[in-house]
Amino acid sequence: MSKEIGPVKEIAMRLRGLREATGLTAEAVAQATGVSPQDVVDYETGSKEIPVSYLYEVAKVCGADLTALLTGDDAHLQAYSLVRDGQGLNVDRRKAYKYQALAYRFHKPHMEPFLVTVPPKQESELEFNRHLGEEFIYMLRGRLEVRLGDDVVTLSPHDSLYISSRTPHAMRGLDNEPAEFLDVII
Repeated sequence: MSKEIGPVKEIAMRLRGLREATGLTAEAVAQATGVSPQDVVDYETGSKEIPVSYLYEVAKVCGADLTALLTGDDAHLQAYSLVRDGQGLNVDRRKAYKYQALAYRFHKPHMEPFLVTVPPKQESELEFNRHLGEEFIYMLRGRLEVRLGDDVVTLSPHDSLYISSRTPHAMRGLDNEPAEFLDVII
């Protein structure tokens, strides 16, 4: 793929190609992933930011590797996958957070671990997400505010949080510092 297209557009094109190759309609993917058919179209055209959890669900529904959606290449390791400090695969698909995939070399993992960095932001800048699955968050650095519907939880280093991803959630770093955590999506 041409670098001029940009990573989000490349992922969007792979999403559509995968759906079409598996013979699924946008409506079928929407139903299987818990989003609206319009969201599927918006993700596939790159006109809307693509949640990593959506990519994970589409990969499961279509029997593909998340790595293939992110990079265009398949993961091949099946015994183990070692990712050294700072060597996670940058997932440039969302402006609000920085994601590094940590299992991108492992063939069809049953969970997806990410190193996530969330910048500080104003309350008015929060964007809520909801999707299928569950998430486990383990705080590494900084402080993180997590909005879960009407509830607000503040996490500090070594705190953990397990959530149903169907609960509307939004995050922001506190104290004018980014927050960094391990996020495992199942």
